[in-house]
Amino acid sequence: MADIVDTRTDAETALARAVETLGRGVPVAIPTETVYGLAADATNPQAITRIYEMKGRPRFNPLICHMADLAMAERHAIFDPLSRRLAEAFWPGPLTLVVPVRPESPIHPLARAGLDTVGIRVPTGIASRLLAAFDRPLAAPSANTSGRISPTTARHVADDFGDRLELVLDGGAAKVGLESTILKVEGETIRLLRPGGLDAAEIERVIGRPVTRNDKAGATIVAPGMLASHYAPDAPVRLDASDVKPGEVLIRFGGKALPGEAEAALVLDLSPAGDLAEAATNLFGYMKKADAVGARSIAFSPIPATGLGEAINDRLQRAAAPRS
Repeated sequence: MADIVDTRTDAETALARAVETLGRGVPVAIPTETVYGLAADATNPQAITRIYEMKGRPRFNPLICHMADLAMAERHAIFDPLSRRLAEAFWPGPLTLVVPVRPESPIHPLARAGLDTVGIRVPTGIASRLLAAFDRPLAAPSANTSGRISPTTARHVADDFGDRLELVLDGGAAKVGLESTILKVEGETIRLLRPGGLDAAEIERVIGRPVTRNDKAGATIVAPGMLASHYAPDAPVRLDASDVKPGEVLIRFGGKALPGEAEAALVLDLSPAGDLAEAATNLFGYMKKADAVGARSIAFSPIPATGLGEAINDRLQRAAAPRS
């Protein structure tokens, strides 16, 4: 089993161990405000290969590279004025920008899936301190087996990877609970590649221009979270449920009961008060709870598609998609 070190009780020891482990080319699970990430040196091809192997992740699916700040990011990528404006407005935070990589950047092509662009994010908290101490970008997809439910606690990570992982930094439960929103600037267009923990409406309000949704059907994989089937629990997922079948787990929203709840294996409510931010925080943890009871299937009641509901519904649609 992985060694879990609590960053809240001894941050300096945790950081020193993480820097040493990363320096050996070994991935470390780290807490961020979105979800826990499986971090490795983005300049080391052996370290990046270990991420793909541990996750069972397709190598055409690029990795987000995390930076300590915008200054570090600009050493590795080229920011047009609009991308820089987005970075200045929302970093650190749950926003990833896909931008052209600098030819001289040591970020290895494996981390970029061979693309001439790179997805960059600046996280908050202990992850930011680790990046500053390591002084190299960290490739850090979610710390889970590829295609499965993303982890929001250190225990989720340890239970998934077991002794395949050496070190987990424990920063408590992730505050946002959804992966980052991913944007790519194309001329004067801001394209939403993946909805996430930053509400697109907030981006539009601050930047003063619309965000264009991606055409999912014909989209080239240029960023994480674009695969049709993703974020999936063991049990099949049924969306927009109006009732509950015997033996199902019901995950509902807004305190609204559904017919058949008495025969459910478990009933959970993402937010009894109808708060989409609370629902986002609880989503992946509740999906793991549903799997833990061995449900025949997981039924989700309808969730509004406004605000963070857009990202929640995106994750649920991918969780419910046919699996290869």
